[in-house]
Amino acid sequence: MNSNQAKYLTVTAINRYLKDQFDRNEHLRTVFLKGEISNFKGHTTGHLYFSLKDENSKINAVMFSRNASKLLFKPADGMKVLVAGRISVYEQSGSYQIYVEEMQEDGVGNLYIAFEKLKQDLAKEGLFNPEHKKPIPKYPTRIGIVTAPTGAAIRDILSTIRRRYPLCETILFPSLVQGEYAAPDIVRNIKRASRYQLDVLIVGRGGGSIEDLWAFNEEIVARAIYESEVPIISAVGHEVDFTIADFVADRRAPTPTGAAEMAVPNVVELQKYLHQLEIRLEEAMIKKVRYQKLVLESLKNSFVVKSPMILFDNKKQALDLLHTRLEEGMQSYLGEKRILLEQYEKHYLLKNPRMLYEPKKEMLKHSVDNLARVISTLVDKQKVNLFHNIQKLELVNPLGVLKRGYSIPMQDEKVVRGIKSLKKDSLLQIRLVDGIVDTKIEKVKEIEYGKRDERKI
Repeated sequence: MNSNQAKYLTVTAINRYLKDQFDRNEHLRTVFLKGEISNFKGHTTGHLYFSLKDENSKINAVMFSRNASKLLFKPADGMKVLVAGRISVYEQSGSYQIYVEEMQEDGVGNLYIAFEKLKQDLAKEGLFNPEHKKPIPKYPTRIGIVTAPTGAAIRDILSTIRRRYPLCETILFPSLVQGEYAAPDIVRNIKRASRYQLDVLIVGRGGGSIEDLWAFNEEIVARAIYESEVPIISAVGHEVDFTIADFVADRRAPTPTGAAEMAVPNVVELQKYLHQLEIRLEEAMIKKVRYQKLVLESLKNSFVVKSPMILFDNKKQALDLLHTRLEEGMQSYLGEKRILLEQYEKHYLLKNPRMLYEPKKEMLKHSVDNLARVISTLVDKQKVNLFHNIQKLELVNPLGVLKRGYSIPMQDEKVVRGIKSLKKDSLLQIRLVDGIVDTKIEKVKEIEYGKRDERKI
């Protein structure tokens, strides 16, 4: 046994040998690759660790800080890049990887930027919010499918539905799923499907690059899914692929096959479930019958069934008791009312009703006397006011002036206020206190500021 151990190598030795072979191969010293970044991780040392993948494969990659510091962009998952580096073996794990020396964005990197921007904008609008998600029916009768009429996706969906739930009807809405005109065609078919009274709608396609899946990242497709009244399951690409349609849809399936499994139940599981329900129902019915048999036996052996008159006698006794209580209650009620009536009959108001009237009469007389006093006081006060007002009127009465010896000259029934309006031989009436005197003017004396002159007219 010891003589044979010499031919066995250690793991370190074989990994070192393979590394040496990789490093000696001139075709692996400078390799140019393009792919999509995934599993990206930036270390605190500045080194970058990630994977490059395409549709079918992936390779681990590392970019040391001395080269990473020269990058003009920030790498992230989903970005398409072009890299240059060497392929070698990492001895510790025995895996080969590319040591990236240069990296630049591929043209598809712009698509990833557009994807992130649209994703953020629609998220702010609330298109991804859980409260907008419609539930998927558990037992659908009609399912719509928006996808290409040929390819693995439609085959996987239809075969899965037939296998799991053959009772369900499927309707295919053939659609473009790749290229310039794919997004409008997908929108048209989603709106068209709303007229078919569907329980659920599957929208998707098989895997591909980000360019192949880009129709499902268009804003018009996202809004059509959001506005659909039919619950939608998105089934775009593989499990690692995410599109805007996945975030807006009511449910996201990792694959087209997964979408079919979400849309319909498994008939085998349903049969098992129904069988379990059948067993439980049978057990419940047996228990119910047994219980009712016990109840029946109990009733058959009860004293009521054997001696029904006992139940009648009990009811009769209860009726007599109620009758007695009713009579006692009526007697008690009538007794109370009789006592109250006797109290009313003995009341002093019934014997001498004038006692109620006399206090009211006295109050009325008192009120009348008070009213008379108030009226008399008001009349006296008004008399005094009237006398004072008469005195004030007498002071300005022109007849009062005449009583004091004055007179009023008048001509043509107008009061004469000065001698300038008088003429010789004109008639003048003198108003006295007790009459009017007619006179004729012979001459006039004019008095001015204490001077007394005569003016002959």
